[in-house]
Amino acid sequence: MCKFAVMKVKIWIATIVFAAGVIAACIFFVNTRRAVKAVNVDEDMFPVRGLDLSSHNGDIDFERIAGDSIDFVMLKATEGTSFKDPRFHSNYLKARKEGIKAVGAYHFFRFDTDGEMQAINFLNSLRGKTLDLPAVIDLEEWSNPAGIPTDDIVKRLRAMIGCLERNGHNVMFYTNKDGYERFLKERFEEFPLWICSFTDPPLDDGNTRWSLWQYSHQGWTEACSSEVDLNTFNGSHEEWQNWLKASTF
Repeated sequence: MCKFAVMKVKIWIATIVFAAGVIAACIFFVNTRRAVKAVNVDEDMFPVRGLDLSSHNGDIDFERIAGDSIDFVMLKATEGTSFKDPRFHSNYLKARKEGIKAVGAYHFFRFDTDGEMQAINFLNSLRGKTLDLPAVIDLEEWSNPAGIPTDDIVKRLRAMIGCLERNGHNVMFYTNKDGYERFLKERFEEFPLWICSFTDPPLDDGNTRWSLWQYSHQGWTEACSSEVDLNTFNGSHEEWQNWLKASTF
């Protein structure tokens, strides 16, 4: 009886230790994406400011955004071959109504699904809408399945790019440093780059010219109740206007 009781206690302790480990791992996983501090971006050097937004941000007051001297917004449209952001259409209409200076859209790329079908999903959500920025392919290892060969992913990317271009869209890539090194470097360097980086400069490679820089996941605006991603352009307001004209059909 005593041995049985001791065994039950040991099992109980082991269960608690295991559960604590799982909880700690989950907390670490969540915090690694949120704990990075914002880079202090020089507003004189990088005066153009933008936000990227999705349904995760909830209700958004675009009138307030327009009044906050925000130069552009990037809106999530789609993901993979079938997911459509439930707020994309309404966010787009509100941004246009309130006179946001430049409106763009992005698609979260899934490593494990057909590239052309992903492009079709994106195009279906863009139908009837005008973009002021290139159509963005959001390329991240985070939340994508591991173990898929890089060459297979690149092949799917090429299929998606081809379909978008055939339908009249220029393309830009969003990614972080790891994604740039793995997927874009020496493969897709002719496309504009929107880099996610929490260092200044955002890329250590002095030969790489980025167009947009996402420098924080922890921005704040009274336009919504959640944290927002903060972005800037690599140049002056005049260079921004020239880049917009050159980057879209």
